[in-house]
Order: sequence, then structure tokens, then C-alpha cells
Amino acid sequence: MGILNIKPAERSGSRVVIGISGQSGSGKTLTALKMARGMVDKPEEIGFLDSENGRGRLYSGELDGPFMHADLYAPFSPARYRQAIEEFQEAGVKVLVIDSGSHEWEGEGGCNDIAEQPLLQGKAMADWKRAKSEHKKFMSALLQSNMHIIVCLRAREKTSFKNPKKPESLGLHAVCEKDFMYEMTVSMMMYDNGKIQEFTKLPEELRPIFFDSGRDSVHEGYLGEAHGRGLIKWVDSGVKVDEEFEHWRSKLQMTASKGVAALTAEAVNLPDSVKAKIRAIWPTLKASAEEYERIESFINDDIQPAVTITPQDDFNPAKLQKPEAAPAPEQPQAKTAETQKNIENF
Repeated sequence: MGILNIKPAERSGSRVVIGISGQSGSGKTLTALKMARGMVDKPEEIGFLDSENGRGRLYSGELDGPFMHADLYAPFSPARYRQAIEEFQEAGVKVLVIDSGSHEWEGEGGCNDIAEQPLLQGKAMADWKRAKSEHKKFMSALLQSNMHIIVCLRAREKTSFKNPKKPESLGLHAVCEKDFMYEMTVSMMMYDNGKIQEFTKLPEELRPIFFDSGRDSVHEGYLGEAHGRGLIKWVDSGVKVDEEFEHWRSKLQMTASKGVAALTAEAVNLPDSVKAKIRAIWPTLKASAEEYERIESFINDDIQPAVTITPQDDFNPAKLQKPEAAPAPEQPQAKTAETQKNIENF
């Protein structure tokens, strides 16, 4: 069984993910909301995931109506961000603003904390394998969601101490995983209260939305609803997508990160109207879920502690051998296989 669904290429309605970084007061939040407003028919189709202690509510009067708001409190783990994205998607939101995405990387309970947890337990090495795995699942949720997503990120000055006697400023950098901004459809750094934006990624086909001409990477002037409308016009210029199918495809793809059992359980809820289309991509979804399980098993593989040989012990190599694992309890294979068969047949 293959892992791909190969078919003729066509540009269909896609989803954009935008990264806006900047220091405090640089205009990130208001710019994100104004652009989001241009991407929807009514303000209540905008969601706002707020990890900044409710500051998003301060902007409730900036649009022509209320947007949907929810606070995200610590721990700011990638898994909680992923769950929040799924909940906004289920609520019918079309454009989600995340403010701030930086907490996922270095907030309380974020990736840095996940990696450093073993050090707090007295172990010699940080667990970046676990932290990076969790971050990649968060990125999958961002990129596979059927919502447009705008992520606001903090920024700080970065300094090189390669020569300790002459520290060198490297300019402002977004507070996030090093490749995060390059995973976005569009990414930018904001200055001067939002009046100036320096684009770090801008696809050629989207350049006319932000620039009249030329090859500049710096745009002067506030971004707003007109730019959001330009993005939606570009998205809608492709082949129109089946919104119901895209909703379920996205939902199942995100669920695949939790393994085959979670995926098959979610598939039970499929409406009849999308079953045929989902059946066509089911092998791909199932293959993703199986690979997630394999990776998780690898990450969670327990390392046996070293055997300590005391002076009174006779050295015996057998003492260093990994003890045999206890036999796993028998599983009701026949019942599981039958359930799997029923679900895959929808």
C-alpha cells in the first residue's frame, strides 16, 4: 500500500500561514487583525488565540464587530497550541490570529522547557529529540489546518560573541524555532509601530499585493484589510475547493499525529457526503498515523541504566546485558482487525 495520493497537479484554493514578528509596540497585533478582517465576510469569522494574558481583548473595538477570543494559559506546550488550533477550527473560524506564537518555543512549558526537563531531574543531557518532535507536530497543525492562520511573534536583538572583546549585533530576530519563519507562506519583521515591514519571505505571485513594482523587501505604509482581501483574491483564483471535504481532511490529518487508533475512531464520525472522497485518501492518512506511531515509539524507547560494578563483585559480562522485556499481554487481535476493517470501509 502506497503512502501517496498521486494525481494531476492543479492550483486549488490553498490556505495561507503568515508570520509577523516585532518588538513590543511594533504593531503586530493590530496589523494581524486588520489583515484578517479583509480575509473574511464578517468579524466573527476571526479567531484570536491569546497567550498574552488577555491583551487581545484590548483590540475588541478596532474592527466593525466582535471577533472570537480565547485565552491560552501555561503550560504553553506545542500539544496545547495544537489542540487550540483544532478547537478554533471546530468552532467554524476561517482566519485564526495566534498572539503570541513565541510562547510555544520559550514560554513556560514550551519547547525549551521540554528539552531541559531531564536536566532538572539530574540527567546529563537535554531531551531535544522530544522537544523537536513536539514542535514538528505543532507545525503540522499550522500548515494542515483548513483555516488561514496569522502568527504574531516577539522579537529581540541578537548578538554574536564570536569575538568576546567586540560583540557584534546581528539585528532583530523572531523568538521561535530557527526555521519557523521560512515555513510560513509570508513572513515579515515589523518596525515603527507597524508602518514599516521587512519581508523575510514573500512568494513572487504574492508580491503585487504588497508592492507596486521593483524587487524591494521593505514595505513602507501600514498593512490592513486591503492586503487581506488581496490574499483571499489570490487564494480564490485557484480551483474552488470542497470546504466540507477540506474540513474533514484537515481534521483527520491532524488526528493522524495521535496514531492509528485515534484516526480510526475519528473516521467513525464522517458524514456520508464526504466518505467517498476520504476513502480515496485513506491509505495516505493511515500511513501517516502509522509513521507517527513508529517515530513516537523510537522517541520513547527506554534506555536501560548502566549496571554498577562494585569492588566486591566479580566482573560478569552477563550483568551488563539488557534484561529481557516482560512479554506483552495478549491483545484481542481478531476484534481489532474486524473493527479496523469496518472503519476503513466506512
